[in-house]
Amino acid sequence: MRANVWSGRNTVQVENVPDPQLLSSRDAIVRITSTAICGSDLHLYDGYIPTMKRGDILGHEFMGEVVEKGRDVGDLNIGDRVVVPFPISCGNCNACRSGLFSVCENSNPNAGLAEKVWGHAPAGIYGYSHMMGGYAGGQAEYARVPFADVGPIKIEDGLPDEKVLFLSDIFPTGYMGAEMCDIRPGDVIAVWGAGPVGQFAIASAYLLGAERVIAIDEYDYRLRMAHQQTGAETINFEEVDSVVEVLTEMTGGRGPDACIDAVGMEADHHHGPIYAYDRVKQATRAETDRPYALREAILSCRNGGVVSVIGAYGGFVDKFPMGAIMNRSLTVRSGQCHVQRYLRPLLERIERGEIDPSFVITHRLSLDDAPNGYETFKQKLDDCVKVVLRP
Repeated sequence: MRANVWSGRNTVQVENVPDPQLLSSRDAIVRITSTAICGSDLHLYDGYIPTMKRGDILGHEFMGEVVEKGRDVGDLNIGDRVVVPFPISCGNCNACRSGLFSVCENSNPNAGLAEKVWGHAPAGIYGYSHMMGGYAGGQAEYARVPFADVGPIKIEDGLPDEKVLFLSDIFPTGYMGAEMCDIRPGDVIAVWGAGPVGQFAIASAYLLGAERVIAIDEYDYRLRMAHQQTGAETINFEEVDSVVEVLTEMTGGRGPDACIDAVGMEADHHHGPIYAYDRVKQATRAETDRPYALREAILSCRNGGVVSVIGAYGGFVDKFPMGAIMNRSLTVRSGQCHVQRYLRPLLERIERGEIDPSFVITHRLSLDDAPNGYETFKQKLDDCVKVVLRP
């Protein structure tokens, strides 16, 4: 089959690779009909996530048709259309029974690698390094889906791929980011990053009852999408001296009730010595992540507010304002999304017409065009927000 593989820093290529095989009675093989490039994939592309190997198949946002299944996958049939959540979860461990699917205790066969960095290992993730299990991803013609009796959700009502594909990751991730804010009527929510996850965090904050949502980004086309699709207010951080001061003014001196970091480890900013500090330290691998957006979210949030972190971080950050968190009674919540928890309720929102997630798609390419898609997405060319690939 054809698949998009990692070939080194800033290099991916589409190659012929062996077809996936059933390895367990709980496995299924899915013929991919749609897959997407995620912002998290760019961290792999940029070389910031360790334990990648040449030839690793990328991609953790995909859906398709079940073409083969193990004997213990009783709730799926050959021919079913399914969306596959990016965390691989057994459904039986303490974490899964608690709804914490992205920290499944049984799905990461390389847990020891993650434990060396993080203390304990999270779940396995498709196409996201050997530290996260070494699983082949979904930017391919076919994919093996472990624990297929737990993860995939059937799409039975004829909804097109583009309306449901993002149930695999970015829609639930944005929704969980908003849910962690404990939104109440009248709340003002600020969202750092108007990329795909940020767009869904903004939309979800409104779905959950926020009165105002303020999007912070440097790209006018992404801010324009946030405003046109949801009515969000916007701040282009390239055009202001201090985002913290602007947010304080916009909220009557209090600050937002909750702040969502939808940026993560490769945050950009336009000026200041702290930005130069982060760039240099990350470029020399003395600091794994650039936490500029996270610092700004913490300093902007009102006293007693919530900082929700859904942007992907991989390791260590410097100059973290722990004093602000402790002295100002802030609550920080974070996590890779527990996608399985949100699949059914978010599918029902789509079916009711409350949201059409396809609004983030700007580029539709063939699988063979994946290398061009990665570069277009990374460089923000042609007003790119989200790339969908079709094998």
